[in-house]
Amino acid sequence: MKKAHITPPLKTSRFRWGLFLGAALSTIAASNLVAGVLVAPTVIFMSDKSRTGRMDIQNPTNIPKEVTIRFSYGLPISDTAGNVYITLQDSGVVDPRSAVEWIKAFPRKVVIPPNGTQVVRLVATPPKGLADGEYWARIVVRTQEGETSIPAPAEEGTISTKLNMIMQTAIMVKYRTGNLTSKIELASAEAYRNDTSVVVIVDLSNKGNVSYVGMLSCRLLDMNKKELGRQQTDLAVYRDLKRRMELPLQNVTASGPYQVEVSITTDGRSDIAPEDLIPGNKVTYSMAVE
Repeated sequence: MKKAHITPPLKTSRFRWGLFLGAALSTIAASNLVAGVLVAPTVIFMSDKSRTGRMDIQNPTNIPKEVTIRFSYGLPISDTAGNVYITLQDSGVVDPRSAVEWIKAFPRKVVIPPNGTQVVRLVATPPKGLADGEYWARIVVRTQEGETSIPAPAEEGTISTKLNMIMQTAIMVKYRTGNLTSKIELASAEAYRNDTSVVVIVDLSNKGNVSYVGMLSCRLLDMNKKELGRQQTDLAVYRDLKRRMELPLQNVTASGPYQVEVSITTDGRSDIAPEDLIPGNKVTYSMAVE
């Protein structure tokens, strides 16, 4: 299994292009990280009414790129501190909501010419009798950047180790069927102050049959309800998830006590087309800062 912290992709017009610039070894100089590909969109929606989809892969460099495509499984999960990451699972997937086995990509391996774009077609052949709801897979797009020599101890004291620079990104595919329900529940919430900020941790539980996609907002207030600060972030909850947000105090002159207002809604996502966004319930909650 492979763990990767979530990083926001670049926004372009209505959809997002995901730019991935990674290396096989973190000690490789940043000057080597000048190549990669762009992938759009970063979420692909399919359904029982439209079982095909497409993904565009763009090579913005002046050299050809060999790209391979495979399917994996991985949902955003979190640790007890509210840090979110994704673990990719390539085999032995037992989640009944997995679509890994029945979504295919064409082509699965291609060389994209300099400054060229390749369209990848997706076809879903779901099994009969799927329960209503949403099913998930990730398209792992991978490019190899050639061999890079790195210093390594050797008997002769020479450079003897070579690594292939591998770069990849994972695009979410969502297949929907039947009646769809988007519903979130706030299981618990806490807010506390440290030296530099007010930390908010919310524990969320998905009660619908699709991923709850929306916005999480936190407002810092004084006891007279005057707003002292605000933070907002995109939100996607597939099962249970803890999210952590920090409200900086460096520009806050009021000494406290403070309150925090939390708002969770499916409104406000400009990166997702209205026809692809499933409206859900709204949750608001207010609490004192410990």
